[in-house]
Amino acid sequence: MEVLAGQKHKHLEFTLVAVSELSSSSVPPSSTPVIARFSVDSGVAELRFRQDSGFIDGFNVNLGTAQLFKVGPLKSLCISGSSDSNKEKSYAQGVTILFRNEEESRDFHSAFEQWQNEDVTQGTHLPNGAISDVKSKFDNKIESSSAKMYFHYYGQLLHQQNMLQDYVRTGTYYAAVIENRADFTGRVVVDVGAGSGILSLFAAQAGAKHVYAVEASEMAEYARKLIAGNPSLGQRITVIKGKVEEVELPEKADILISEPLGTLLVNERMLESYIIARDRFLVPKGKMFPSVGRIHMAPFSDEYLFVEIANKALFWQQQNYYGVDLTALHGSAFQGYFSQPVVDAFDPRLLVSPPMSHVIDFNEAKEEDLYEIDIPLKFVASVGTRVHGLACWFDVLFNGSTVQRWLTTAPGAPTTHWYQIRCVLSQPIYVMAGQEITGRLHMVAHNAQSYTIYLTLSAKMWGPGAEQGGIIQSSSCKLDLKEPYYRMSQPQPYTTAQDQQPHQLLQPQDIPIHTDDLEEPKLLQQPLENSGAQLQ
Repeated sequence: MEVLAGQKHKHLEFTLVAVSELSSSSVPPSSTPVIARFSVDSGVAELRFRQDSGFIDGFNVNLGTAQLFKVGPLKSLCISGSSDSNKEKSYAQGVTILFRNEEESRDFHSAFEQWQNEDVTQGTHLPNGAISDVKSKFDNKIESSSAKMYFHYYGQLLHQQNMLQDYVRTGTYYAAVIENRADFTGRVVVDVGAGSGILSLFAAQAGAKHVYAVEASEMAEYARKLIAGNPSLGQRITVIKGKVEEVELPEKADILISEPLGTLLVNERMLESYIIARDRFLVPKGKMFPSVGRIHMAPFSDEYLFVEIANKALFWQQQNYYGVDLTALHGSAFQGYFSQPVVDAFDPRLLVSPPMSHVIDFNEAKEEDLYEIDIPLKFVASVGTRVHGLACWFDVLFNGSTVQRWLTTAPGAPTTHWYQIRCVLSQPIYVMAGQEITGRLHMVAHNAQSYTIYLTLSAKMWGPGAEQGGIIQSSSCKLDLKEPYYRMSQPQPYTTAQDQQPHQLLQPQDIPIHTDDLEEPKLLQQPLENSGAQLQ
């Protein structure tokens, strides 16, 4: 592998055994080696192949439209559109590549991704705020229609107002920044997904040397107006319209600040952009506000909610709807309603056991870690009841040098615009006090900027001889986090339903948030303010 870099050009070369067109039946080894060359010129990244003294005609690969697939330990397939701008119509092109060993194959695949998504823009030395023409990592993994709606939504002032008026959210960010002036004074800050620019203004208030507010939606224009309206702060803020995956900045950041949080922490997949910004812009040992996120989970019992969802499908039990029998679709409708996560605020006394948590350290996590999140579940029921599903919420830590502050969405705490989320089983399970509940929460990212959720809860045998017994009942469901049921009611005083067995109700103080799985628990001694949950 060879790397050459200069002021205007940069390239990377690999020695291969052979290359051939996809239509060829085999890839015969050549007597002379084939050189694969990654290069960029005038903002366009290409992969070309040369043998002896010249490039092989017809084998140019435009990295902006290409995909690379491993079809064997030493064999890969590269598919791309035409890189010939003289062609009137684009067409698919396939090149089969044969490597000398597995290590070189791995290195080639890694280089392919880097040149396709990141290193290309660095090699072209784009001016501040410019955007590369090469297809970004964001565009490669997100469906264009989803991205268009996403940026349209956040480009509207009414939605920014909704978030700004979440005073728990906005007030916590303000306190986390202002109480940690020592972290911001004289520092360079990058605001990732700046929106209205409010966090950039907070950073400037805290004494930041300069703030780069990166915003991909049309909200960037409103941010410029708002910042211009605060000239004493705005002179230290530069708004850059574009995605963090694509823009170039003139200097590295000492601090990243962002509000990349969605329902269940990870919805909208902006956390991945936050991590990409960390890798691209943050200096070593730089700070991230926030720096840690935790997803908390506990089984719950809510007969009212279960009946409410189940009753939605009653419409499809009509046998004479204008002369039409609808019952053939009742089963599908019933499952469809239970495939929607419920977003609302609920009484923490509905929880059946103390919660467990899954920690994501934004300082250390890789972008790929968020593509698939697999959480084994294990609880001990505090009461005997029917378990209707899994309740989830999240919190994040601002690990400032002076003050460590938490932003929580826990039940029992002041309600935020994120509320909480519940995954409801279409088949509840019965548990006794002291009985173990196990299961799995498996979340798989999809290209509509959200996740498919696979939930399984099981009740193990309880009582004498349980150690010899296995699972006695289990229930599973599949949900789409992109399509929730926004119930969003405020929690009401809890009363026991007539069709629900009376049982001892959990008090908020019975719901600890454990931090045993954090490497540095001493950082997490700041309690959840105004919350029934306690930090241990």
